[in-house]
Amino acid sequence: MTVTAVSDNRATALDLQELVRRLAAPDDAEVAGLDAWWRANNYLTVGQIYLQGNPLLREPLRNEHIKPRLLGHWGTSPGLSFIYAHVSRLIKRTGQQSIYLAGPGHGGPALVAAGYLEGTYSEVYPKVSLDESGLLRLFRQFSSPGGIPSHVSVTTPGSIHEGGELGYVLVHAFGAVMDNPDLLAIAVVGDGEAETGPLEGSWKGVSFINPEHDGAVLPILHLNGAKIAGPTVLARKDPAEVRRLFEGHGYDVLEIEGEDLPGMHHRFAATLAEAWGRIKTIQGTARGGQWDGSRPRWPMIIMRTPKGWTGPDKIDGITVTGTWRSHQVPLSGVKGNEDHLRELEKWLRSYRPEELFDATGAPVALIRDVAPAGDLRMSASPHANGGLLTRDLDMPDFRDYAIEVKKPAEGRAESTRKLGEMMRDLYTRNPDRFRLFCPDETNSNRLGAVFEVSDRAFMEGVNDDDVKIGRTGRVMEVLSEHNCHGWLEGYNLTGRHGMFATYEAFAMVSASQTVQHGKWLQEASHLPWRAKVPSLNILLTSTAWRNDHNGFSHQGPGLIQVVLNQRGTVARVYLPPDANTLLSVADHCFRSRSYVNLIVIDKQPQLQWLTMDQAIEHCARGAGIWDWAGNDDGAGDPDIVLACAGDVVTMETVAAAQILKERLPKLRVRVVNVVDLMALPRPKDHPHGMSETMFRELFTDDVDVVFSFHGYPGAIHQLVHGRPDADRFRVRGFIEEGTTTTPFDMTVRNRASRYHLVMDAINNAKRLPAGATELKTWCESQLAKHEQYVVDHLEDMPEVRDWSLGDWAER
Repeated sequence: MTVTAVSDNRATALDLQELVRRLAAPDDAEVAGLDAWWRANNYLTVGQIYLQGNPLLREPLRNEHIKPRLLGHWGTSPGLSFIYAHVSRLIKRTGQQSIYLAGPGHGGPALVAAGYLEGTYSEVYPKVSLDESGLLRLFRQFSSPGGIPSHVSVTTPGSIHEGGELGYVLVHAFGAVMDNPDLLAIAVVGDGEAETGPLEGSWKGVSFINPEHDGAVLPILHLNGAKIAGPTVLARKDPAEVRRLFEGHGYDVLEIEGEDLPGMHHRFAATLAEAWGRIKTIQGTARGGQWDGSRPRWPMIIMRTPKGWTGPDKIDGITVTGTWRSHQVPLSGVKGNEDHLRELEKWLRSYRPEELFDATGAPVALIRDVAPAGDLRMSASPHANGGLLTRDLDMPDFRDYAIEVKKPAEGRAESTRKLGEMMRDLYTRNPDRFRLFCPDETNSNRLGAVFEVSDRAFMEGVNDDDVKIGRTGRVMEVLSEHNCHGWLEGYNLTGRHGMFATYEAFAMVSASQTVQHGKWLQEASHLPWRAKVPSLNILLTSTAWRNDHNGFSHQGPGLIQVVLNQRGTVARVYLPPDANTLLSVADHCFRSRSYVNLIVIDKQPQLQWLTMDQAIEHCARGAGIWDWAGNDDGAGDPDIVLACAGDVVTMETVAAAQILKERLPKLRVRVVNVVDLMALPRPKDHPHGMSETMFRELFTDDVDVVFSFHGYPGAIHQLVHGRPDADRFRVRGFIEEGTTTTPFDMTVRNRASRYHLVMDAINNAKRLPAGATELKTWCESQLAKHEQYVVDHLEDMPEVRDWSLGDWAER
């Protein structure tokens, strides 16, 4: 069979038309090969669910051949493998670079089987060889201890999308094709998955894909009628209504329905050829200079087949195929039920395995010939192992964006604005491998410098009132955290770099995606064949402590806790207190691989503490003593340690130290700032954990520590567990007290203000000089004064609002 390479769009329209015509009309030999491949895949799928012996049915099936626990999902699998077979034919005939994303991730056995039939699985896992012993290992490992899960997990060659948590297949697919012009992402959407919120919002991806420099996504909505225990919404709707829904989203809808064979092979081949031809026409027009700039109507396919297609029609007189009963394991009581055992054997033999595998147990030539060669196999695509394609960013020198700091806390600046300038130059230097993803908040989060070099991506209509928006843009803004997060995941997993920036409280909208991505990276770290990919970088700003007008709904630092609970091999949390530390942290994160990097810093003008050289050293250590903020000369242990992690709480901590220095000068106060939160655990608990010696140098062995933290107080207790006398850490942080109020009032409401910290220091210091009681009384009076002042004046007291170190130095 001749491969006609048209993926570079140099083919003429006539060439394309003729190729599409041939693709649409497979001959009898091609259909026979497709059907054999599909039968083999179905056989392997059923075998993975049921068998622990007798993999080729060389003898009658017996109870001991059946696994003790039957786990897996059959219902969606035959549809997934049917599509896979036909896409493989398309690839072989055209040379089209493609990846396959299975939204119904529980169809894992179908995708594992596909990789096995293509030979990739045995290349990656040599013990799962292409013979009878390898086939037995393939079956026994599925959903078994020491084996593989039932999803299209990270262990599955060709996968960038597990699908275990439904709703993300399209966002991953769209992210994968951005700046990836030759890639076609086949995204199979299950009709149960189509009911989820993230998936419902993700159809809008076509409004952001530019056919000049992006690849294409072909969504295939697979309506098989049922989910785990009932019907699905779209499957029960009038087909005309469903068609109008997706036409309203902007898709060119192609439909196919049936279960008859070989008719379905012919019809699907024609439908897939038509969809591919339309994609190539759109891309050819755009890249050939004939495009008018309007949003293309990209094709999608709606495929209706019975759930559990080719499985047992009825079991014990009850209909199974085409119903929810085929969703998982149709014959769940095989062991000990002779009728069910015979029904299972009949089902397996219906695929005629003796025609599909030779005497050694290897797939026959008819099946092997369906797969394309080498890296064109979807299970072997380097796009699905994106670290193989990753190129380092051309990084500007982050020092070039430094803020001059002559003395700590002398001036204020919007720290994230400097990061925006750095990302502006990343866009310029890396036009094909760096993007910012942000839910309509780029300017709000002070990152707008990127618009100096790129518009927002948008393929819908624009008008004269629109600013920095258009079809050539590569800044990704859509008011959906799920879309932005998922696009970046797909972008990362196919080898490109970026950042997801969002308001802190609403990072919880997509927190589950953060968790799932961390799990993917964690598992990938155990697979030597998985190349490391660019890290998932998340910037949280508009933080809990500075949402002056939005109020309590916008006040929540929960994602920190979420990331802290992930494994140390992937989780990183940074709390830079100023612009220079932010730049140093960002440079590190953009260079890193296979981490979830969470950076938290506010966008409002804030005091600047460290010179760039100091910031670099501080970030390298992860934490350090700020000698200038305390009065601890290092000759012995201090009386109290004031520690902090986070920008606003750092200011409150330094202010508290200054109050103590002025009013209780004989009290020895040490100030410790933590920028890398993962420096606090023990080295055995996290690779960034500081040594026992360094921990002792910062926090001593027995002096009480008043720790002011950006997030929930329990996080610090979790991190210092196992450190010397961990109970001496008294943590102040966000305790779910908030409203529409002033910045300082937020710290007061959460009992983390400078006055609360001073009182904590007095209550817990090793020794107290004269005047401590009077100072506590003064703090209480200041809090009372504050409470009345903000109500009367609608702003914070001048001594708080305009505070700087210079104020205290001059007294």
